[in-house]
Amino acid sequence: MPGMFYQPVSRRSFLLTATRGLAGAALIPECRLAGEEASERPVHLALISDTHVAADPKNEYRGFLPWQNLKKVVRQLIGARPDGVILDGDAARLTGEIADYGAVRQLLAPLAEQAPVYIGLGNHDDRDNFFKVFEDPQGAPQKVPGKHVLVVERASLRFILLDSLLYPNKVAGLLGKSQREWLAGYLQNSDARPTVLFVHHTLGNGDGELLDVERLFQSIRPHRKVKAVIYGHSHKYAFSQEEGIHLINIPAVGYNFSDDEPVGWADAMFTANGANLTLRAFAGNREADGTTRSLTWRS
Repeated sequence: MPGMFYQPVSRRSFLLTATRGLAGAALIPECRLAGEEASERPVHLALISDTHVAADPKNEYRGFLPWQNLKKVVRQLIGARPDGVILDGDAARLTGEIADYGAVRQLLAPLAEQAPVYIGLGNHDDRDNFFKVFEDPQGAPQKVPGKHVLVVERASLRFILLDSLLYPNKVAGLLGKSQREWLAGYLQNSDARPTVLFVHHTLGNGDGELLDVERLFQSIRPHRKVKAVIYGHSHKYAFSQEEGIHLINIPAVGYNFSDDEPVGWADAMFTANGANLTLRAFAGNREADGTTRSLTWRS
């Protein structure tokens, strides 16, 4: 399952970490954000994507330094104090090398002292290498052959991270039959809590996008509990809808592909009725920095 990277600062967690001989954070298959309460309060999540961190801090692309960008974003996220953070794929620069993930883990460690960080997989990730650095989580992962899927639950909301990684460093993505069947069954059998899906790949019909996107929509359209699909991949910030389902393209942290696009993250507040997303652009096109989009869920 995409990793949950979390290092709560407390005497108990310190002792547990010390006994495991691990200075970094523990990966666990937690299905709930830390500190869950049986309440209706909003869920505050920081949404980041496409960090593209290389082991070399000086690695550069289009004039951007992804290693430095993630370091900057981590400082911003610590200040924002979200309930949790979702990194929606492409954590590594190109081919998902072990050293790249070591750098990602090092950079995220100060943030993980404060809040859980959930990491999904994109086309520049390598599933095997990822779990050599972010260790195989304890407990039972979602049973999806060849894929890693994470469910995060709150009292009034549910978030599902899907795995669209097909091949490392190849552009196109695929959920695949087993994952689509798992999702259909999960949605059929789970309760009516509003549900937000995360997937790395864009949702168009191009050769470099999610190849089974229409079959994904066939699975989720009948389930009114599915309120939104959030994705990255394009390094753009955009909003659209598909039969009332909100489609949200979050920007990249590492770099943009076009000078017209921001480089940054989305500060999101989710409720059972909708969401407010505020753009935090620190580079690229910063014209919309600080602006908020308010979304109302379909009924």
